[in-house]
Amino acid sequence: MKEYSSDKQFAAEADENDPLKNFREKFLIPVRPDGEKVIYLAGNSLGLQPKSLRSYVEQELKDWETLGVEGHVHAKNPWLPYHELLTDKTAKITGAKPEEVINMNSLTSNLHFLFISFYRPDKKRYKILIESNAFPSDHYAVQSQINFHSMIAGTDCFDAGNALIEMKPRKGEDRIRTEDIEDLIEKDGESIALVWFAGVNYYSGQAFDIERITKAAHKKGCTAGFDLAHSAGNMLLKLHEWNVDFAVWCNYKYLNGGPGAIGGAFVHEKHLRDNTLPKFLGWWGHDKKTRFLMDHRYIPIPTAESWQLSNPPILQLAALNASLDIFEEAGMENLRIKSEKLTAYLEFLLKEKNDNNIEIITPSEKNERGCQLSLRLRSGGRDTYNRLIGEGVICDWREPDVIRVAPVPLYNTFEEVRNFSGILHGDKLYF
Repeated sequence: MKEYSSDKQFAAEADENDPLKNFREKFLIPVRPDGEKVIYLAGNSLGLQPKSLRSYVEQELKDWETLGVEGHVHAKNPWLPYHELLTDKTAKITGAKPEEVINMNSLTSNLHFLFISFYRPDKKRYKILIESNAFPSDHYAVQSQINFHSMIAGTDCFDAGNALIEMKPRKGEDRIRTEDIEDLIEKDGESIALVWFAGVNYYSGQAFDIERITKAAHKKGCTAGFDLAHSAGNMLLKLHEWNVDFAVWCNYKYLNGGPGAIGGAFVHEKHLRDNTLPKFLGWWGHDKKTRFLMDHRYIPIPTAESWQLSNPPILQLAALNASLDIFEEAGMENLRIKSEKLTAYLEFLLKEKNDNNIEIITPSEKNERGCQLSLRLRSGGRDTYNRLIGEGVICDWREPDVIRVAPVPLYNTFEEVRNFSGILHGDKLYF
């Protein structure tokens, strides 16, 4: 699809020729009070429910009902190793080796647990580099980690007030240039313990160059970690190949694991057998063969599983497994191809209107964004958002002036994107 058109026939033909068009039927689309399906463009906040999810969860409810505790070993999918059903599929989505990934806990919990291992400040190297407009939870977590280490080490260890470096865009810009990140790391890297960036910024929708940032960090002896909340299931990732040290993500956005879904984590294989890494320990990270001997000598599993503390919630894993099976069938490469086309079509429609009140702050380069476009409204933003919701468009609002729109390739269509543009601009000729 090299040329675009706002003509209704163009969108219809694009949907008809879409090789992934049947995947939309695998999801439950919310409906309006009149029974019409909404235009759901909020998969960057909460993915839609796979129709198959109910049967996955009901299987575990049935096994719990009929087997009780015996379900741990005799369920159709025994609960003791249930998380292993998701390992290979998670590895494919993140570009990792199976032993490098684990689904556990929640995103910020995993951030804290992995910071225990990978943020080890000393008097010389103690700073953390983060983008200035990172998601607030990341800022809270990072600030608390700095304060915690400062308190337990004593005030003479490092200056906590000077430990957080916030990477900002150039004046008048919304995108943080990769070369500016590299230059800052080159300049201050000897004092930086950890470079901590999002894979995709939640607000602007900018996708950062994880490979280049990781190389720059390692060149100066810094650890490189990433929050992939808006990347997993959205961008093509190659965490192992890019030599990323560690990463965490949630599974309820693009990965459709459900509200409050279990989170995910990645640890590069070069760290997996390093028993000098500090780590909080729990029963579920202990060697599986000797776990039930019930002794007190900890033997770590030589995979990312060793960061597990407790047995995982099976119902949450089952819900996530339903979605991962859909990803397995569709293929991330295929989804990414459609994502680029769908997002470019939305961008075309918005720019064609030449609406001076709307500015797209997400980069235009396809390798610098996922399927989200962030629209800054110079005036009337909140009113416009409320009108969209009232007219059956589900998107989201981020203070102070941005509407985020995410056409997800698994279940959104070209026709929906076109209709959204018509509703946004009040153009009745679209319909």
